[in-house]
Parts: sequence; C-alpha cells; structure tokens
Amino acid sequence: MMRLPVHHLEDIFNTALAAVDPYNAVLKAAGIEHNRLHIAGAQYDLTAFERIIVVGAGKATARMALALESLLGKMISAGLIVVKEGHTAPLTIIEQVEAAHPIPNEAGVMATQRILDMVRAAGENTLVICLLSGGASALLVAPAEGVTLQDKQEATRLLLNAGASINELNAVRKHLSAVKGGRLAQAVYPAQLVTLILSDVIGDPLDVIASGPTSPDNSTCAEAWAVIAKYGLQQKLPMRVADYLRRGIAGEVPETVKAHDPCLGRTHNAIVAGIRQALAAAQEKAGQLGYESRIISETLQGEARDAARFLAQTARSELAAMQPNERRCLLCGGETTVTVRGTGKGGRNQELALAFALEIESVPGVSLLSAGTDGTDGPTDAAGAMADGNTASHARTLGIEPQGYLDNNDSYAFFRQFDAASGAHSHFKTGPTGTNVMDMQIVLLDRQDHTPAFHVM
Repeated sequence: MMRLPVHHLEDIFNTALAAVDPYNAVLKAAGIEHNRLHIAGAQYDLTAFERIIVVGAGKATARMALALESLLGKMISAGLIVVKEGHTAPLTIIEQVEAAHPIPNEAGVMATQRILDMVRAAGENTLVICLLSGGASALLVAPAEGVTLQDKQEATRLLLNAGASINELNAVRKHLSAVKGGRLAQAVYPAQLVTLILSDVIGDPLDVIASGPTSPDNSTCAEAWAVIAKYGLQQKLPMRVADYLRRGIAGEVPETVKAHDPCLGRTHNAIVAGIRQALAAAQEKAGQLGYESRIISETLQGEARDAARFLAQTARSELAAMQPNERRCLLCGGETTVTVRGTGKGGRNQELALAFALEIESVPGVSLLSAGTDGTDGPTDAAGAMADGNTASHARTLGIEPQGYLDNNDSYAFFRQFDAASGAHSHFKTGPTGTNVMDMQIVLLDRQDHTPAFHVM
C-alpha cells in the first residue's frame, strides 16, 4: 500500500524556510565596503554618523538582528527589538523583549515606549536601522492618546473573530496607534532611517506589512470606520475606540503619515525576503525529488474552507490529466482567514487541511501540507497539518467525525485525536522557525492507477 510522502512534504517545506531565513536575507541585502554601508540599494557613509541604533519588531526580527550584530558589531551604539514569546536569538548587543501575539500585551506596550523614547532622542547624525517582520503589528504597540491597550485588544479580537483580512485589521490598528502608519518614521526624524523588512503580506505593500510604521499610509480614519461597519461591529466596539475614530473622521485628531511628510525624505524601506523566494526554493526542491512542479498562486486568500475547495478542485483536475506513474507538485503561498462560528480551537492552516481532507475524500494519490512559515498556526503549538484522500474516511472508522470538528472550528482537536487514534503524524509541529513569510500549501499528486488512497504516517 502506498503511503503519503511525509518526508517529501517536509523536505519541500524546510527548503522553502531555509530560502527565507532572516539571518541570510539580511546579510544578502547588506554589506560594508570602504566605510560605506550598502543596504538594499542604498548607501550610508558610516563616518558621517556618531551613533547607530537598531530597533524593530516581529516574529523573525531576532535573527535579522543577529545578522546586523555579525555585520556591524560594536558599531551598534544601542538597540531594542520586540519579538514574539519564544522567538528569541542569542543576541549580545541588541536587547530583545518578548511580548504577546496576536493580541498585544503590556510587555509590548512598555518595549514600544522605550523604542519611541530611544529614537526621539536621536539627532541628525544618528543612523537608525529598523527591522520589521510579520507579527510586528501586535508586538510594536503604542495606543493612541485616549485609547487603552485593553481597547485595542478587544478591537483586535472582534476583527479577528469576524474574519477580517490582514489589510482590514491593519487599517483599523494603524489609526489607533502612536507608532503605526508612518508614525515611527515621524518619531525618528530628523535622524536617518533605513528599514529592512521580511514581508508576510500578499503583494508586499509597505503600508500594510507590520502596519507600515516607517512608510506612508494611504488609509484614512473614515476607511478604518468602514471596516468596522462592514462587519457590524459599531455597537460592540469599545467606546473609546469608536470615539477616537469618529474624532479622526472629523479632523479632531491627526491622521496617519501621508506621502508628502518631510520625515519620509530621510527614510528608506527595503524588502529583503518574502513568499516569492520561499515558493521558488520549494519548486526547485520538488523538481529534485521527481515532481513536475508549478506555483499556482502567490496570493491565496479568503476563507480557509474556500481555499481548500479551490485546491481540491485543482488537484482533481490535475490528477485527471496526468499519465500513470506521473508525479506533480502544486505550490501556493498567501494567507487565508477563518470566520469563527464555533467554540473549538484551531488555525487557518489546520482548518484548511481539515476542509481539504473532506473535499478530497476517497481520491487516491493526493496529499497536502498547509502550514505557517513562522511555525505557529493561530493560538496553537502546531504550524499546520497534513491530509490526504484517506484522512476523512479513516477518521470515521476510528469514531472521529471530521465534519463536526470543522463545523465547530475545532481542527486542532481533530488532528490531535486522529493522530492519537491512528498513530499518524498529520499534525505538523515545527516550533518557532525564526522566519515569517505567510503560509504555504504543498499539494503532491501521484497518479498510480488502481492504487488505494494514501495513508498519513
């Protein structure tokens, strides 16, 4: 009996991760030659600066900071980054503070205030290097005047549970912040600022990644309020949040930083890695393993269940056109959402994998891995999950009804119980990976006529 090629799924995923390792990405983008720092197309005469300060936030920022320490060493005068709990690196110069994600906590607020104090004290002869990666929206947190951390936490929870996209979520968060939407660049000015970014957002828009603390923001308070209205949250929103946004619409509080702001004249933003590099490496690895591979989307988004249906339909169509003994690999990158209607526990990748298992039930020769490149899927210790054409029916023979778990948004419990009962290893747990370039889906197809469905082992 054929078995799901778990090692192939894992090998392809791990190769993709290595291609977007933050340490390597920074050292590839930055170098020193004749006292000049070259960073992603920009040059800085190091003799012109009295101090170099490193700040930043995100799940992948610790390894980015490690690269800067190896490059600049004692030229770094001071530094402070905010990382997700458990996502640290062995830094010796730059201080790192662990804080909560995706719902911000007091540790993030205190660290962000220290960063703001540090950069506000910087003069024209200071070079500030800012490191940003996915997760920074929750980790770099400074509530706007009159808004509390609890207010922002509740607004974030409401939007996440309503299924708001990352763009919509950030449009609101930027307008409740003293650091997002270009306001960090405003605080740094008149010092020179260069920002290195590991993108975790579809299309790499600078104003959306990490909520754009060092880039101009095109969104307005009115648009932030429109997101609230779209999901019917006007009456559920904390009163201070609603009041602040209404005052913003009326012009009574400052808007986020716009393109004409003078602070942006001394700011350079550069993306050093993203999903494209990860998918390209995955495609190359799949080819080495004997799969004809192609990238079918770098922008997979929408509801996880809809994405699962799209992938299942694509897999069925592809399989039908294949010759016996032919193998193919389909690759996707992006970030789906889950509208939480049940009371279970899970993440978008596990929900996608469970929905895929139901969509592809009884179809042999199809296997999927859906996982977050940061190693975390929602509020769980899993990065994602694997599934195939046999997963759903096998679960039922063990007394586990997959549809019920999907209906309750309880994909984590499904894969945990399925593995315990079957001895499978369909739950994909990597621990923190040190990087973050959205999610990846790997679909392996193996056309073997008259072959029973794969088993997840």
